[in-house]
Amino acid sequence: MTAWTMPAEWEPHERTWMAWPSGGYALGDTPAEAEEARSAWASVANAVAAYEPLHMLVPSAELAEARRRLDPEIVLHEAPLDDAWYRDIGPTFVLGPRGLGAVNWVFNGWGAQDWASWEHDAVASLVATEGSGAARIDSPMVNEGGGIHTDGAGTFLVTETVQRDPARNPGWTRQQVEQELTRTVGARKVIWLPRGLTRDSERFGTRGHVDIVATFNAPGRVLLHEQRDDHHPDAAISRELALLLVDETDADGKPLEIAMLPAPTVLRDDEGWVDYSYVNHYVANGAVIACSFDDPADAEAREILADAYPGRTVVQVDARPIFARGGGIHCITQQQPAIPSAQKDRS
Repeated sequence: MTAWTMPAEWEPHERTWMAWPSGGYALGDTPAEAEEARSAWASVANAVAAYEPLHMLVPSAELAEARRRLDPEIVLHEAPLDDAWYRDIGPTFVLGPRGLGAVNWVFNGWGAQDWASWEHDAVASLVATEGSGAARIDSPMVNEGGGIHTDGAGTFLVTETVQRDPARNPGWTRQQVEQELTRTVGARKVIWLPRGLTRDSERFGTRGHVDIVATFNAPGRVLLHEQRDDHHPDAAISRELALLLVDETDADGKPLEIAMLPAPTVLRDDEGWVDYSYVNHYVANGAVIACSFDDPADAEAREILADAYPGRTVVQVDARPIFARGGGIHCITQQQPAIPSAQKDRS
């Protein structure tokens, strides 16, 4: 048995960590694209900061720009970056008898993608690890925070195309992946999804992160992306995953409860099929920071999320500029769980 466990995202946070867009695919190639990226990241950061402390990694050349756009209460950490997806390049925080731990996965640009660079991002997790005072837990597994979701009770969702990607972990078996997840984050049951959404599986995607297609909103309860339009290839994927999950159980052997989150009605953009998803939200203290797309489905998604997380305010932020760069709100945020007061008293 491992000493470390990963709390659910909805459990209390000490703070949130993010990284400022300063280069790479996230920032873009033109002044207009850079303006759009900075505005989008700042909108998410300021929304989160209204509910809990937020710390932001910022390269030195971007410090003035970040200070101009961000809530003054946000703490800035000067650090070099290649890109701005801190869910993936940051540590995964866990709790144990010794308090807070931080799992530092190996990061290799989402499977050594030819458009990615990761010289700085490969060590960016150390900023939050050291800044939080967490015990450092190094893993030999290539993984990203967006590639796992947990119900906080030992049940994890992953995808075959991420953890067993030959460009990430060549030759690794399911058993090896599960053993490493048990050691580092306290997995007791790992549910393997065959793949993620269509666009996320294309050239500029992650090859199938789970956090855009399915998430837990309570122990044993899954929110699943539902593409209702059969013209979109994700409709078949939604049905396939629903059939798989309805037959699954959690770590305690209880059947999963599945609730569907509709996809936005828009199907395509200039690059092809969109992967717009309301599943890619972030649960903060007292709030759900949720994606909006100026779409008729925004209102329905807001109601479903309000029911899924009772007592929390649903704050919708336009996520289209983030999705245009390859991710969503969950992809750019990383929670640091609060150490329970009883455990603090013992330490």
